[in-house]
Amino acid sequence: MRVHITDVEHGDMLKEDAFSQVGLHILPKGTVIRGEETDLLKRHKVEYVDIESREEAEAPGAGVLSEAMRGHMELAIRGYQSIFLEALTSGKFDEVTVDLQLEPLLRTVDEHRDVASLLLVLEREDVSLYNHSMQVGMLSYYIATWLGYSREQCYAISKAGYLHDIGKSKISPTIRNRSDYLTEYDQRELRKHAKLGYEIIRSSMDDETTALVALQHHEREDGSGYPEGLTKPDIHPYSQIVAVANTYLKLSESRRGEAKRPLLDILREVHELGFGKLNEKPVQALVQHLMSNLIGKNVRLNSGTTGTIILNNPSDLFKPLVRVGDQFHDLSRERQLAIEEIFV
Repeated sequence: MRVHITDVEHGDMLKEDAFSQVGLHILPKGTVIRGEETDLLKRHKVEYVDIESREEAEAPGAGVLSEAMRGHMELAIRGYQSIFLEALTSGKFDEVTVDLQLEPLLRTVDEHRDVASLLLVLEREDVSLYNHSMQVGMLSYYIATWLGYSREQCYAISKAGYLHDIGKSKISPTIRNRSDYLTEYDQRELRKHAKLGYEIIRSSMDDETTALVALQHHEREDGSGYPEGLTKPDIHPYSQIVAVANTYLKLSESRRGEAKRPLLDILREVHELGFGKLNEKPVQALVQHLMSNLIGKNVRLNSGTTGTIILNNPSDLFKPLVRVGDQFHDLSRERQLAIEEIFV
Protein backbone atom coordinates (compact mmCIF):
# COMPACT_ATOMS: atom_id res chain seq x y z
CA MET A 1 0.00 0.00 0.00
CA ARG A 2 1.15 3.54 -0.75
CA VAL A 3 1.64 5.80 2.28
CA HIS A 4 3.03 9.24 2.98
CA ILE A 5 6.44 9.30 4.62
CA THR A 6 4.90 10.78 7.78
CA ASP A 7 2.63 7.71 8.09
CA VAL A 8 5.43 5.15 7.85
CA GLU A 9 5.72 3.11 11.04
CA HIS A 10 8.77 1.52 12.62
CA GLY A 11 9.07 -2.00 11.16
CA ASP A 12 7.20 -1.34 7.89
CA MET A 13 8.67 -3.15 4.87
CA LEU A 14 9.10 -1.55 1.46
CA LYS A 15 7.06 -3.29 -1.22
CA GLU A 16 8.90 -1.48 -4.04
CA ASP A 17 12.24 0.27 -4.44
CA ALA A 18 12.24 3.85 -3.14
CA PHE A 19 13.58 6.61 -5.42
CA SER A 20 14.15 10.32 -4.89
CA GLN A 21 12.39 12.94 -7.01
CA VAL A 22 15.41 13.04 -9.34
CA GLY A 23 15.44 9.26 -9.77
CA LEU A 24 18.22 8.36 -7.33
CA HIS A 25 17.79 4.88 -5.88
CA ILE A 26 17.46 5.30 -2.10
CA LEU A 27 16.31 1.98 -0.62
CA PRO A 28 15.58 -1.45 -2.16
CA LYS A 29 12.28 -3.26 -1.81
CA GLY A 30 12.25 -5.58 1.18
CA THR A 31 13.98 -2.99 3.39
CA VAL A 32 12.58 -2.86 6.93
CA ILE A 33 12.01 0.79 7.85
CA ARG A 34 13.48 1.98 11.14
CA GLY A 35 14.72 5.37 12.35
CA GLU A 36 17.77 5.54 10.08
CA GLU A 37 15.81 4.55 6.98
CA THR A 38 13.09 7.12 7.74
CA ASP A 39 15.74 9.85 8.15
CA LEU A 40 17.34 8.83 4.86
CA LEU A 41 14.03 9.03 2.98
CA LYS A 42 13.27 12.43 4.48
CA ARG A 43 16.71 13.79 3.59
CA HIS A 44 16.09 12.89 -0.03
CA LYS A 45 12.60 14.44 0.12
CA VAL A 46 10.80 11.18 -0.66
CA GLU A 47 7.11 11.89 -0.02
CA TYR A 48 5.44 8.53 -0.67
CA VAL A 49 6.58 4.90 -0.46
CA ASP A 50 4.94 1.57 -1.21
CA ILE A 51 4.94 -0.76 1.80
CA GLU A 52 3.70 -4.26 2.44
CA SER A 53 0.47 -4.46 4.34
CA ARG A 54 1.38 -4.67 8.00
CA GLU A 55 -0.08 -8.19 8.25
CA GLU A 56 2.11 -9.40 5.35
CA ALA A 57 5.21 -7.76 6.75
CA GLU A 58 4.88 -9.84 9.91
CA ALA A 59 4.14 -13.09 8.08
CA PRO A 60 6.50 -16.07 8.17
CA GLY A 61 9.25 -15.70 5.57
CA ALA A 62 9.69 -11.97 6.09
CA GLY A 63 12.82 -12.58 8.18
CA VAL A 64 16.22 -13.60 6.93
CA LEU A 65 15.52 -17.33 7.02
CA SER A 66 12.04 -18.49 7.95
CA GLU A 67 11.41 -21.93 9.42
CA ALA A 68 9.63 -22.92 6.22
CA MET A 69 12.55 -21.86 4.05
CA ARG A 70 15.07 -23.59 6.31
CA GLY A 71 13.01 -26.77 6.17
CA HIS A 72 12.70 -26.70 2.37
CA MET A 73 16.44 -26.03 2.00
CA GLU A 74 17.26 -29.04 4.16
CA LEU A 75 14.79 -31.14 2.16
CA ALA A 76 16.47 -30.05 -1.09
CA ILE A 77 19.93 -30.88 0.29
CA ARG A 78 18.86 -34.35 1.49
CA GLY A 79 17.04 -34.89 -1.78
CA TYR A 80 20.12 -34.02 -3.79
CA GLN A 81 22.13 -36.48 -1.73
CA SER A 82 19.73 -39.29 -2.65
CA ILE A 83 19.77 -38.24 -6.33
CA PHE A 84 23.58 -38.14 -6.23
CA LEU A 85 23.84 -41.61 -4.70
CA GLU A 86 21.37 -42.99 -7.24
CA ALA A 87 23.48 -41.55 -10.07
CA LEU A 88 26.58 -43.03 -8.45
CA THR A 89 25.17 -46.55 -8.37
CA SER A 90 23.07 -46.65 -11.55
CA GLY A 91 24.30 -43.80 -13.76
CA LYS A 92 20.90 -42.11 -13.74
CA PHE A 93 18.26 -40.70 -11.39
CA ASP A 94 14.50 -40.29 -11.13
CA GLU A 95 13.45 -36.87 -12.48
CA VAL A 96 10.27 -36.93 -10.38
CA THR A 97 12.42 -37.01 -7.25
CA VAL A 98 14.21 -33.85 -8.39
CA ASP A 99 10.92 -31.98 -8.79
CA LEU A 100 9.65 -33.18 -5.41
CA GLN A 101 12.72 -31.73 -3.68
CA LEU A 102 13.04 -28.51 -5.68
CA GLU A 103 9.50 -27.21 -6.13
CA PRO A 104 8.75 -26.59 -2.40
CA LEU A 105 12.03 -24.67 -2.02
CA LEU A 106 11.34 -22.40 -4.98
CA ARG A 107 7.84 -21.61 -3.73
CA THR A 108 9.46 -20.34 -0.52
CA VAL A 109 12.22 -18.53 -2.43
CA ASP A 110 9.55 -16.47 -4.20
CA GLU A 111 8.60 -14.97 -0.82
CA HIS A 112 12.14 -13.93 0.12
CA ARG A 113 13.31 -10.58 -1.24
CA ASP A 114 16.46 -9.74 0.72
CA VAL A 115 18.83 -11.97 -1.22
CA ALA A 116 21.97 -10.34 0.18
CA SER A 117 20.98 -11.26 3.75
CA LEU A 118 20.11 -14.78 2.62
CA LEU A 119 23.53 -15.26 1.01
CA LEU A 120 25.30 -13.81 4.04
CA VAL A 121 23.52 -16.34 6.26
CA LEU A 122 24.39 -19.22 3.93
CA GLU A 123 28.07 -18.17 3.91
CA ARG A 124 28.28 -19.03 7.61
CA GLU A 125 27.36 -22.66 7.05
CA ASP A 126 29.61 -25.58 6.19
CA VAL A 127 29.19 -26.14 2.47
CA SER A 128 29.08 -29.69 1.14
CA LEU A 129 28.71 -30.66 -2.49
CA TYR A 130 25.00 -31.24 -1.82
CA ASN A 131 24.56 -27.88 -0.08
CA HIS A 132 26.44 -26.10 -2.88
CA SER A 133 24.19 -27.61 -5.54
CA MET A 134 21.08 -26.48 -3.66
CA GLN A 135 22.50 -22.95 -3.39
CA VAL A 136 23.43 -22.80 -7.09
CA GLY A 137 19.90 -23.88 -8.02
CA MET A 138 18.42 -21.23 -5.74
CA LEU A 139 20.69 -18.37 -6.85
CA SER A 140 20.21 -19.31 -10.51
CA TYR A 141 16.47 -18.95 -9.93
CA TYR A 142 16.93 -15.45 -8.52
CA ILE A 143 19.17 -14.34 -11.39
CA ALA A 144 16.75 -15.71 -13.99
CA THR A 145 13.90 -13.85 -12.27
CA TRP A 146 15.88 -10.59 -12.32
CA LEU A 147 16.58 -11.08 -16.03
CA GLY A 148 12.86 -11.31 -16.75
CA TYR A 149 12.50 -14.98 -17.64
CA SER A 150 9.06 -16.55 -17.27
CA ARG A 151 8.25 -18.56 -14.16
CA GLU A 152 8.50 -21.79 -16.18
CA GLN A 153 11.90 -20.80 -17.55
CA CYS A 154 13.13 -19.74 -14.09
CA TYR A 155 12.22 -23.17 -12.76
CA ALA A 156 14.05 -24.88 -15.64
CA ILE A 157 17.15 -22.75 -15.02
CA SER A 158 17.04 -23.46 -11.30
CA LYS A 159 16.67 -27.18 -11.97
CA ALA A 160 19.68 -27.08 -14.27
CA GLY A 161 21.64 -25.26 -11.56
CA TYR A 162 20.57 -27.82 -8.98
CA LEU A 163 21.88 -30.65 -11.19
CA HIS A 164 24.96 -28.91 -12.65
CA ASP A 165 27.47 -30.98 -10.62
CA ILE A 166 25.72 -34.36 -10.82
CA GLY A 167 28.65 -35.67 -12.88
CA LYS A 168 30.82 -35.51 -9.76
CA SER A 169 29.01 -38.65 -8.59
CA LYS A 170 31.30 -40.52 -11.00
CA ILE A 171 34.50 -38.83 -9.77
CA SER A 172 36.63 -40.47 -7.08
CA PRO A 173 35.58 -39.09 -3.67
CA THR A 174 39.23 -38.59 -2.72
CA ILE A 175 39.45 -36.07 -5.57
CA ARG A 176 36.03 -34.42 -5.48
CA ASN A 177 36.14 -33.91 -1.72
CA ARG A 178 39.68 -32.54 -1.57
CA SER A 179 39.75 -28.91 -0.42
CA ASP A 180 43.52 -28.41 -0.57
CA TYR A 181 46.02 -28.71 -3.43
CA LEU A 182 44.98 -30.65 -6.55
CA THR A 183 47.64 -32.23 -8.77
CA GLU A 184 47.42 -31.90 -12.56
CA TYR A 185 46.06 -35.43 -12.67
CA ASP A 186 43.42 -34.58 -10.07
CA GLN A 187 42.37 -31.52 -12.06
CA ARG A 188 42.04 -33.52 -15.28
CA GLU A 189 39.93 -36.11 -13.51
CA LEU A 190 37.73 -33.50 -11.83
CA ARG A 191 37.07 -31.73 -15.12
CA LYS A 192 35.50 -34.90 -16.46
CA HIS A 193 32.43 -34.19 -14.31
CA ALA A 194 31.04 -31.83 -16.95
CA LYS A 195 30.76 -34.49 -19.65
CA LEU A 196 29.74 -37.14 -17.13
CA GLY A 197 26.96 -34.86 -15.90
CA TYR A 198 25.70 -34.42 -19.45
CA GLU A 199 25.57 -38.20 -19.93
CA ILE A 200 23.82 -38.85 -16.61
CA ILE A 201 21.13 -36.22 -17.25
CA ARG A 202 20.54 -37.44 -20.83
CA SER A 203 20.08 -40.95 -19.39
CA SER A 204 17.61 -39.67 -16.79
CA MET A 205 15.58 -36.95 -18.52
CA ASP A 206 14.33 -36.03 -21.96
CA ASP A 207 15.88 -32.58 -21.58
CA GLU A 208 18.84 -31.59 -23.72
CA THR A 209 19.05 -28.08 -22.24
CA THR A 210 19.50 -29.20 -18.64
CA ALA A 211 22.18 -31.62 -19.82
CA LEU A 212 23.90 -28.81 -21.74
CA VAL A 213 24.11 -26.72 -18.57
CA ALA A 214 25.94 -29.55 -16.81
CA LEU A 215 28.28 -29.77 -19.81
CA GLN A 216 28.87 -26.03 -20.22
CA HIS A 217 28.84 -24.45 -16.75
CA HIS A 218 32.66 -24.19 -16.76
CA GLU A 219 32.90 -22.77 -20.28
CA ARG A 220 34.06 -19.15 -20.54
CA GLU A 221 33.22 -16.61 -23.22
CA ASP A 222 36.86 -16.06 -24.21
CA GLY A 223 37.34 -19.79 -24.87
CA SER A 224 39.41 -20.42 -21.73
CA GLY A 225 36.88 -22.77 -20.12
CA TYR A 226 36.28 -26.50 -20.39
CA PRO A 227 35.49 -29.16 -21.56
CA GLU A 228 35.19 -27.87 -25.14
CA GLY A 229 36.69 -24.37 -25.01
CA LEU A 230 33.49 -22.77 -26.31
CA THR A 231 33.19 -19.04 -26.88
CA LYS A 232 30.28 -16.71 -26.17
CA PRO A 233 28.04 -17.49 -29.19
CA ASP A 234 28.08 -21.22 -28.46
CA ILE A 235 27.29 -21.17 -24.73
CA HIS A 236 23.59 -21.62 -23.90
CA PRO A 237 22.01 -18.68 -22.00
CA TYR A 238 20.95 -21.03 -19.19
CA SER A 239 24.57 -22.20 -18.86
CA GLN A 240 25.69 -18.56 -18.66
CA ILE A 241 23.35 -17.92 -15.71
CA VAL A 242 24.35 -21.06 -13.81
CA ALA A 243 28.04 -20.26 -14.42
CA VAL A 244 27.60 -16.88 -12.69
CA ALA A 245 25.74 -18.41 -9.72
CA ASN A 246 28.31 -21.20 -9.40
CA THR A 247 31.25 -18.79 -9.60
CA TYR A 248 29.84 -16.40 -7.01
CA LEU A 249 29.13 -19.21 -4.54
CA LYS A 250 32.52 -20.87 -5.06
CA LEU A 251 34.24 -17.57 -4.36
CA SER A 252 32.13 -17.24 -1.19
CA GLU A 253 33.35 -20.56 0.19
CA SER A 254 36.43 -20.34 2.41
CA ARG A 255 39.07 -23.02 2.45
CA ARG A 256 40.02 -24.68 5.69
CA GLY A 257 42.03 -22.32 7.88
CA GLU A 258 41.30 -19.29 5.70
CA ALA A 259 39.10 -16.33 6.57
CA LYS A 260 36.01 -15.73 4.48
CA ARG A 261 36.39 -13.02 1.87
CA PRO A 262 34.33 -9.84 2.24
CA LEU A 263 31.18 -9.91 0.13
CA LEU A 264 32.10 -6.70 -1.71
CA ASP A 265 35.45 -8.20 -2.75
CA ILE A 266 33.64 -11.23 -4.17
CA LEU A 267 31.14 -9.07 -6.03
CA ARG A 268 33.95 -6.96 -7.47
CA GLU A 269 35.70 -10.08 -8.79
CA VAL A 270 32.49 -11.45 -10.33
CA HIS A 271 31.91 -8.01 -11.87
CA GLU A 272 35.39 -8.07 -13.42
CA LEU A 273 34.81 -11.58 -14.78
CA GLY A 274 31.82 -10.12 -16.64
CA PHE A 275 34.29 -8.48 -19.03
CA GLY A 276 35.21 -11.45 -21.20
CA LYS A 277 34.76 -14.59 -19.11
CA LEU A 278 31.23 -14.63 -17.67
CA ASN A 279 28.24 -13.23 -19.54
CA GLU A 280 27.69 -9.60 -18.64
CA LYS A 281 23.87 -9.79 -18.36
CA PRO A 282 23.58 -12.27 -15.44
CA VAL A 283 26.68 -10.69 -13.86
CA GLN A 284 25.10 -7.23 -13.90
CA ALA A 285 21.78 -8.62 -12.62
CA LEU A 286 23.53 -10.28 -9.68
CA VAL A 287 25.74 -7.32 -8.79
CA GLN A 288 23.05 -4.65 -9.11
CA HIS A 289 20.46 -6.52 -7.05
CA LEU A 290 22.85 -7.53 -4.29
CA MET A 291 24.31 -4.03 -4.07
CA SER A 292 20.84 -2.49 -3.80
CA ASN A 293 20.04 -5.00 -1.04
CA LEU A 294 23.06 -3.75 0.93
CA ILE A 295 21.70 -0.23 1.43
CA GLY A 296 20.71 0.07 5.08
CA LYS A 297 22.90 -2.85 6.18
CA ASN A 298 25.23 -2.41 9.15
CA VAL A 299 28.93 -2.92 8.47
CA ARG A 300 32.26 -3.09 10.26
CA LEU A 301 35.10 -1.08 8.71
CA ASN A 302 38.78 -2.00 8.83
CA SER A 303 39.18 0.92 11.25
CA GLY A 304 37.21 -1.12 13.79
CA THR A 305 34.20 1.20 13.71
CA THR A 306 30.69 0.13 12.73
CA GLY A 307 28.33 2.03 10.50
CA THR A 308 25.53 1.77 7.96
CA ILE A 309 25.63 1.71 4.15
CA ILE A 310 23.68 4.78 3.04
CA LEU A 311 24.17 4.99 -0.73
CA ASN A 312 25.91 3.10 -3.49
CA ASN A 313 28.56 5.20 -5.18
CA PRO A 314 27.98 5.55 -8.95
CA SER A 315 31.69 6.26 -9.53
CA ASP A 316 32.77 3.08 -7.69
CA LEU A 317 29.93 0.69 -6.97
CA PHE A 318 31.95 -1.32 -4.46
CA LYS A 319 32.97 1.71 -2.37
CA PRO A 320 29.66 2.95 -0.94
CA LEU A 321 28.83 5.88 1.32
CA VAL A 322 28.85 4.74 4.95
CA ARG A 323 27.54 6.61 7.96
CA VAL A 324 29.40 6.17 11.25
CA GLY A 325 27.58 8.04 13.98
CA ASP A 326 27.12 11.58 12.71
CA GLN A 327 29.89 11.29 10.11
CA PHE A 328 29.66 10.18 6.51
CA HIS A 329 32.53 8.35 4.82
CA ASP A 330 32.77 8.10 1.04
CA LEU A 331 34.89 4.97 0.67
CA SER A 332 35.69 5.85 -2.94
CA ARG A 333 37.58 8.90 -1.65
CA GLU A 334 38.80 7.58 1.70
CA ARG A 335 40.70 4.70 0.15
CA GLN A 336 42.27 3.66 3.46
CA LEU A 337 38.82 2.59 4.67
CA ALA A 338 37.21 -0.67 3.60
CA ILE A 339 34.26 -2.79 4.64
CA GLU A 340 35.42 -5.93 6.41
CA GLU A 341 32.06 -7.41 7.38
CA ILE A 342 28.41 -6.86 6.58
CA PHE A 343 25.87 -7.81 9.23
CA VAL A 344 22.50 -9.38 8.45
